Amino acid sequence: MISTVLVANRGEIACRVFRTCRELGIGTVAVYSDADAGALHVREADAAVRLPGAAPAETYLRGDLVVKAALAAGADAVHPGYGFLSENAEFARAVEGAGLVWIGPPPAAIEAMASKTRAKELMGVAPPGEVTEADLPVLVKAAAGGGGRGMRVVRDLAALPGELAAASAEAASAFGDGEVFVEPYVENGRHVEVQIMADAYGTVWALGTRDCSLQRRHQKVIEEAPAPDLPAGLVDSLYERSVAVAKAVGYAGAGTVEFLVADGRTHFLEMNTRLQVEHPVTEAVFGVDLVALQLAVAEGTPLPAEPPADRGHAIEARLYAEDPSRGWTPQTGRLHALEFPDGGPGLRVDTGYVSGDTVGVHYDPMIAKVVVHAPTRAEAVRRLAHTLARARVHGPVTNRDLLVASLRHAEFTDPGRLDTGFYERNLVDLTLPAPGEAYAAVAAALAEAAARTSRFGGGWRNVRSQDQSRAYGEHEVRYRPAKDGGYTVTAPEGVRAVAVTPHRVRLEVDGVVRDFDVARYGDTVHVGAHRLTARPRFPDPRDQAAPGSLLAPMPGTVVRVADGLAVGDAVTAGQPLLWLEAMKMEHRITAPASGTLTALHAAPGRQVEVGALLAVVTAEAPGDAPADAPGGPTADVRDDAPAAAPHAVQSDAPTHAQEEQSA
Repeated sequence: MISTVLVANRGEIACRVFRTCRELGIGTVAVYSDADAGALHVREADAAVRLPGAAPAETYLRGDLVVKAALAAGADAVHPGYGFLSENAEFARAVEGAGLVWIGPPPAAIEAMASKTRAKELMGVAPPGEVTEADLPVLVKAAAGGGGRGMRVVRDLAALPGELAAASAEAASAFGDGEVFVEPYVENGRHVEVQIMADAYGTVWALGTRDCSLQRRHQKVIEEAPAPDLPAGLVDSLYERSVAVAKAVGYAGAGTVEFLVADGRTHFLEMNTRLQVEHPVTEAVFGVDLVALQLAVAEGTPLPAEPPADRGHAIEARLYAEDPSRGWTPQTGRLHALEFPDGGPGLRVDTGYVSGDTVGVHYDPMIAKVVVHAPTRAEAVRRLAHTLARARVHGPVTNRDLLVASLRHAEFTDPGRLDTGFYERNLVDLTLPAPGEAYAAVAAALAEAAARTSRFGGGWRNVRSQDQSRAYGEHEVRYRPAKDGGYTVTAPEGVRAVAVTPHRVRLEVDGVVRDFDVARYGDTVHVGAHRLTARPRFPDPRDQAAPGSLLAPMPGTVVRVADGLAVGDAVTAGQPLLWLEAMKMEHRITAPASGTLTALHAAPGRQVEVGALLAVVTAEAPGDAPADAPGGPTADVRDDAPAAAPHAVQSDAPTHAQEEQSA
């Protein structure tokens, strides 16, 4: 019997495994890097062991240190979570070699399936040999790991060598294995997967399907179970192939077999020999605890002959600290508030953060997974959107508004229109300012005025004074104190202030009264679901960046500069100039306009903060910097940083493609 489990992971998945262990009366041990010393998973464990290492991003890849930590803490089993070493057969062998129980599939099964190249050979789906123009587009993919890291879509044969090198470097950083391969890229199919659970005695369950088609940077954003609108015969085929794959490699434990479904055909992608991020939707639909089943299988308990029956529909949204309108750039900072409303039965939130924690620069920026289970898909989708819209997520920019808009979009609510091209088609519309932002700005301005009045007193004068004003992003609010102690709003028109306090404002707009909760953190103001940044009343000229300045869109490390690039070189709009690594993803910084490189402050290895000056491109003629340079979405400085010429940033992984795919 297992008595104490060490989780060789961090964040949300470590907390999730600990939860099941507590319910089963099993002790828990956390491991942590220096960057995670105060993390929630460390606080929740019964014991914790520091993993020494100079680079936090690499610490959790040190299998020797993890095994040593398990022995030191008295653990008798190791759960790998997902990512990091979860699909590393040598690590599994090292755990077993130390006399510990490995809560995962046999190392031989991991070895057979964890490498995508070997898995495809086993399934009779070999990657292509030499790539020619006729093969384009192709997908460069890491042989180990997943989550979009080490993946690139290539549409230009001349770009292939550089993308192979970049993908290899990113895969080595994320998984400790730089092997990559190339396969055909199938666009706009559906990403469908089958959850497998197997024991050591030959029983293999196919626990339903999941649809994971809504993705950015090859990473899933919204997942649901069962995959909707699939013909029964196709589902049966997916089950048969998935069970056959598991039996072929002597699989035991939890795993996922992934497919691309396009034009009525299914294409095998890979088998993930671990627990998936999206496993909660399967748990909700089948009423099981997959972690508890993993533990039982590791202890040698046989599974019942047949899996439980499914019921209803479940959907999960991944809440990320990122800005979808700026090329999905990751965000960092303190989470002042992370609170979800009581969504009734069927609501589940898995997270590695609580209010007051900080989202750092070293790891994936996922804040939480929010899951709703309901009798029907329509009800689950509606409730999840409502829950996210009412959540208090105060701090860094997040994708919360995008998630809500996605769940309410006609293409998503109609399951027959699901495919991996959703964000490519709809991202611009989905990232438009949310309705009501102008009125949220009014509430922010009046709440600030009320706070000043409560601190300093006064406000109304017998002689009418000039209107006061406050600007939040694109919205300028003008108002003046009223005789009754309230405020009169003069712009925008048609707004009446009914009641104003420093933290709550009631407005009447066109006869409709609404309340706005206001929370202020420096120049950032959260009004309901709106996140606003106050423009300075008196901008400091020293804070103004020169036209053509390329400012770091996120904290990170400069990993490389374009070969031979030097001050004085001519550059073209959209030309890659340098690459930043943040949260284990590479982000390409491109020239905002054609012109001359007149300054270059970036050098490989340099760590930069948000807004750091990386380079300056002087345009060929004044005003010729395009609003959206070819080669990548433009990351406007917007209202939360000094006004400057736009700089382009994009992930080297395209934003619209599926996490894993093959033809």
